[in-house]
Amino acid sequence: MDWKSQLKNMIREPSGLLKYINLTKEELAQIDKASSIFPMGITPYYASLMDKNNPECPIRKQGIPSLAELVTAPGEMTDPLGEELDSPVPGLTRRYPDRALLLVTNSCFTYCRHCNRRRKVGDPVKAITPDSLNRGIDYIRNNSQIRDVLLSGGDPFFLSTKKLDSILKELFEIPHVKIVRIGTRVPVVLPQRIDDELVDMLKKYRSLWINTHFNHPKEITSESKKALAMLADAGIPLGNQTVLLKGVNDCPQILKELFYELTENRVRPYYLFQCDQAKGISHFRTPVSRGIEIMESLIGHISGFAVPVFAVDPPGGAGKIRLSPNYFLSSSPEAVVLRNYEGVITRYTEAPHVENNCPGGCAICGEPPKSGRKGAHSGVGRLLSDNTEKAADLIPENLERSFRRK
Repeated sequence: MDWKSQLKNMIREPSGLLKYINLTKEELAQIDKASSIFPMGITPYYASLMDKNNPECPIRKQGIPSLAELVTAPGEMTDPLGEELDSPVPGLTRRYPDRALLLVTNSCFTYCRHCNRRRKVGDPVKAITPDSLNRGIDYIRNNSQIRDVLLSGGDPFFLSTKKLDSILKELFEIPHVKIVRIGTRVPVVLPQRIDDELVDMLKKYRSLWINTHFNHPKEITSESKKALAMLADAGIPLGNQTVLLKGVNDCPQILKELFYELTENRVRPYYLFQCDQAKGISHFRTPVSRGIEIMESLIGHISGFAVPVFAVDPPGGAGKIRLSPNYFLSSSPEAVVLRNYEGVITRYTEAPHVENNCPGGCAICGEPPKSGRKGAHSGVGRLLSDNTEKAADLIPENLERSFRRK
């Protein structure tokens, strides 16, 4: 149960699986062929959760290579989220004004078959170097708008505790960095890595958040519960990001059970992600409509804080787009028509119309007193502003109609 021993004995060859599950020679050959595209790596702990005789086991599907990974479906791409497009320095992605994603390693304890970063994860040629890491931290240091940094990879907990401590220390010494988040699958695939030494180091940092990645109730074991309890007892806020996977968890009852168990263990379900359009994982992708259908079965049926946000991260760097069932049916200046989770359609009466002005001399935005609503300075929000200069139309680049006008 020692995590270093688990790492030393990671299952990297198909024959190593025979200790845990039954496989035919043909199946072993198929796994070997599929792993030539994206390497196989599974901790003995995670392999021990697999059903010995059931190929449909959700743990097996997430960890064992499949010939389906050799198929590239229409629309799939190497970099489905366009991370390289928004990478001002190697290993860092900046998609939003106040946030940055920093890759600190490209190694994992288990290589998930639905990985959207499979273009670089597990590839020694594309390892994160000290130089690229330093350049990423320097970029954050030189851009004062960045207040939130997400450490990702690979899995940041693959690093030694000492190395991770040095990265966190350097980031938190930057005055404008207020929050650091760590995205990790360790509580799922190697909960033994969450030991006293690691927790004692992490709890030094007050504004540190950890997001886990549980996809199925079968992944919540006595060992994972112990790891989560150690982190929560240290005062570290915990969230979870679940990927919607066909044949693994695309069922409202499975997800209800998962989210109930997560909240019971002090982990807030944060996102339910539509599976990305990475090459070779089309067999995991459900229709987006399935995600909406599942959200209908969650909202109102379980506690609100146990319901994650359903989000799609479309290609090209558009960022996370939140989707939900439509509860807003219609409106007039006097009322809006809404429906609830049961299908009840109801009226909400608006207050008598009064001018919706911003407070004069607001200390938050620093703008001088004036009447009217202040929308966002950019994006769709600025269309809601009463400032006509800010509320200019948003017109797509290369709009076909504009060429006809010319």
